[in-house]
Amino acid sequence: MNFINCNHFSIYKNIASQNKNKKQCDVVGIGFILQIEFQNLRFHFSNSLLQSDIYIYLYIAMDSATHRRLQVIQNHFLLQSSPSTPLLRLHQTAGEFFLEQGYSVVLPENLQTGKWNVLRSVCSPLKLVSRFPDHPEIATLHDNFVHAVETYGDNKYLGTRVRVDGIVGEYKWMTYMEAGIARLEIGSGLVYHGIPKGSCVGLYFNNRPEWLIVDHACSAYSYISVPLYDTLGPDAVKFVVNHAAVQVIFCVPQTLKNLLSFLPEIPSVHLIVVVGTSDHQMASLPPQTNVEIVTYTKLQIQGHNYPKSFCPPKPEDTATICYTSGTTGMPKGAVLSHKNLIANLAGQSLRMTFYPSDIYISYLPLAHIFERATQIILAYYGVGVGFYQGDSLKLMDDMAYLRPTIFFSVPRVFNRLYAGITNAVKSSGVLRERLFNVAYTAKKQAILSGKNSSAIWDSLVFNKIKGMVGGRIRYMVSAASPLSPDVLDFLKVCFGCVFIEAYGMTENSCAISFMDEADNLCGQLGSPNPACEIKLVDVPEMGYTSTDQPHPRGEICVRGPTVFQGYYKDEAQTREMIAEDGWLYTGDIGVWLPEGRLKIIDRKKNIFKLAQGEYVAPEKIESIYVNCKFVAQCFLHGDSLKSSLVAVVSLDQDVFKAWAAAEGIKFEDLRQLCNDPKARAAVLTDMNLVAKKAQLRGFECVKAVTLVVEPFTMENGLLTPTFKIKRPQAKAYFSKAIAEMYIEISKSPEMQRVD
Repeated sequence: MNFINCNHFSIYKNIASQNKNKKQCDVVGIGFILQIEFQNLRFHFSNSLLQSDIYIYLYIAMDSATHRRLQVIQNHFLLQSSPSTPLLRLHQTAGEFFLEQGYSVVLPENLQTGKWNVLRSVCSPLKLVSRFPDHPEIATLHDNFVHAVETYGDNKYLGTRVRVDGIVGEYKWMTYMEAGIARLEIGSGLVYHGIPKGSCVGLYFNNRPEWLIVDHACSAYSYISVPLYDTLGPDAVKFVVNHAAVQVIFCVPQTLKNLLSFLPEIPSVHLIVVVGTSDHQMASLPPQTNVEIVTYTKLQIQGHNYPKSFCPPKPEDTATICYTSGTTGMPKGAVLSHKNLIANLAGQSLRMTFYPSDIYISYLPLAHIFERATQIILAYYGVGVGFYQGDSLKLMDDMAYLRPTIFFSVPRVFNRLYAGITNAVKSSGVLRERLFNVAYTAKKQAILSGKNSSAIWDSLVFNKIKGMVGGRIRYMVSAASPLSPDVLDFLKVCFGCVFIEAYGMTENSCAISFMDEADNLCGQLGSPNPACEIKLVDVPEMGYTSTDQPHPRGEICVRGPTVFQGYYKDEAQTREMIAEDGWLYTGDIGVWLPEGRLKIIDRKKNIFKLAQGEYVAPEKIESIYVNCKFVAQCFLHGDSLKSSLVAVVSLDQDVFKAWAAAEGIKFEDLRQLCNDPKARAAVLTDMNLVAKKAQLRGFECVKAVTLVVEPFTMENGLLTPTFKIKRPQAKAYFSKAIAEMYIEISKSPEMQRVD
């Protein structure tokens, strides 16, 4: 472990500049002597003549002002077992010294506490990144896209699949230059309609090229984009539009119908632009409204005919208000500035690099910060973005045509991919299964040892698996929730690509930490984004402290230029999230693993107490149970009046059917099979095995289970757009099943027992 000094003992320099007499200059001399010795001896002192000299200088008779200054120097000494053998303590001010720990560095939070508890990326230990190092002139999203158009103008940028005679075919592309022209036309069209600078513009449709073009237009003309989740119910959409005083809404014919149903209730809206339709297909407006409805094409023509100069924003201006869906109540609007977003992506650029030859498939919701931030950094590198058809069931077909090289997704999709591969291997026959296992073991060992595996394994086994996603994936990222280490390891071997896990949140403009590309340790979230710093804060009610051994634990807090401006029109909620000293409290419980790696182990908010007084964090336990072969999704429930946990499991249908066939169970309807006591017992047994392997405590283990065929989705109101379970809604939705499970437990003495 090496201490590193960057400011050359500024404290002693300050003394030198402020004091001119001989005695005080002697003190300054000490400072420079110490500086030289630190550099030569790596800041460690043993018993030496130099230490004796230091003590002689320290006790020279001086005036009171000098004594006060000397006290500062004296505070840099740590006494060992004997007062005669001091060790010099570093000037503990963050940004001046750090302690390297592999992927992270440790710094003191401030001079007063002297506690070394702040971690930063080893890529930029002494200064948090706020601009792209190679292009510091990029300060706003507008600057970023101007850079993209000027640098990659003729490269393909936005691609969609062309439908001919009802049949979907190849991708058709728009270049960066063409997208830049469209951005100018759409922005000019908004100015033509009198929309003033600083107005909020709503985007109420799914992923498609027009979404990004409108977003670029907003940045170029200093408008504030407000994404509206197309899966939000009418009440939530109405709330967001009124709360942000949205003046323009871009939508598609399907979402236009929703808008028309409550148009009189959103008086701030003056213009609705409909994407993907023609003038003669437009629905007629209700009578007596002041809202104008035009097609996207017409707005673009108007902007083309009446072009307006860009009205670029300043770095501190608001770029977007991202309304986080939340699990309860109405959404909260996270205000993100251009500076916030550029800083976050600039930090990421130090650790991940893409190329104009790369192709990315866009299917994650653009209203979510993960996909939104991804699009910013992809434009910076000139990457081509192909959009899926809008149907997640056809995603694999889209990928086969697009053949992307970059694939960002969420654990739910990666788990399905993992299940599909493992099921195919098991059903391929004994010989092929053995061949796969041999190939998998050999390739995994090569990866872990940092070597290239034999190409024969790819040609015999893995190329076919790679073909499932187009055959060219070189970079995968998982985010939004924890991914099982086993799944990450498995897919990393099968696809032979860089596969990292990342952690972030809207309030930090996206990434908080992410794995290093060369790091083969799974089950962790890497080191801090170079644009922010992280510390863990004690949560005594849950038994987590930053002094825990062998690894510090606590609530993850983030600080830096990436932290959002606050919740729109909600100072109370903002104060709950951001402390006066700038730390953002995430609500996630983390632990520092060796070499400065972060891992999430719990959630502070979603906890409940069982009857015996034990606290339970359902999200942590759910993330363990999804490793059960039967479990596609899991909703855990507990009650303060009950001593046991129960669960509702959405099944992996292929695995469930295979189990029934192996058991010789005949069925006509999967729903009927779900109610079979034998089926429920089999699933619960497998879940218990997974719980035992994960070393869950007795009260954390599920005692009864309800099986359902239907997945938890945004459409049935059980998931947020970021794929988190809406716990109050799920509790109400499954209330009957929960009551029946507790009745079942009450009748079983064995199930009543809590270890």
